[in-house]
Amino acid sequence: MESNLFYTIWFSQRNGSSLLCEGLKSTGIAGVPEELFNAPAGTSLLDHFQVANYQDLQQVLWQKGRTPNRVCGIKVNAPRKEHDPIMEQLKHLSGLATANPTHFEIWNNLFPGGKHIFMTRRNKIRQAVSWWKAIVTQEWHRKAGAKRCYDPNAIRDRYDFAAIHHLLLETSLREAKIQDMLDQAQAVALTLVYEDFIRHYEQSIREVISFLGIQAEGFSVEPPFYHRLADDLSDEWTERFRKELQQDWAEMIW
Repeated sequence: MESNLFYTIWFSQRNGSSLLCEGLKSTGIAGVPEELFNAPAGTSLLDHFQVANYQDLQQVLWQKGRTPNRVCGIKVNAPRKEHDPIMEQLKHLSGLATANPTHFEIWNNLFPGGKHIFMTRRNKIRQAVSWWKAIVTQEWHRKAGAKRCYDPNAIRDRYDFAAIHHLLLETSLREAKIQDMLDQAQAVALTLVYEDFIRHYEQSIREVISFLGIQAEGFSVEPPFYHRLADDLSDEWTERFRKELQQDWAEMIW
């Protein structure tokens, strides 16, 4: 039987990962990458996917993420460094060589020989503002051509320095955890930077296809599925936050 080609998109919130997934899916040759581990709190993966054991779970995940050419993609956030609930469950899948496997070993046992794509964003403050605005508005994505679902003036007073500061630290920690896991395994990842990705959308999708080693010619990439959400309110909150963050500094950096 022809083997699978696995890849993982590692992300933190608001760095273009959903847009990347839609672009890859549009090619029809790059798997069906989705965030599959969003089981309700207190629900095991076996119950969530209605399977009897972890071998069956593995097969279901492969099937859900795979295109007919046997390329299988998945999108996932950084596991917690200690006692991650997903990793603790996936340890029960047979095939692990050690009793105390690392997170990378657990993941590689689930998706053997997989490749890795690391999503990041240079401007972490804008990323944290985007995350907070999505929480406030509950508009996480907007399909291309769709209208904004909120009035910026109605939420202008929902600016929250403490919340944005927390999200700034959280996204930095999430990315640090991903890099730490990859470093421990000496794994090489393709890094996609949000600011470059949105400017060179099709080129970036084709770069991923090349990195994965998918042999295909003449495939097309559909236009971006989602509309960019940043607006004047995003700019306003970003400016306000950067000034408040540095208000007691002897010398402002930005």
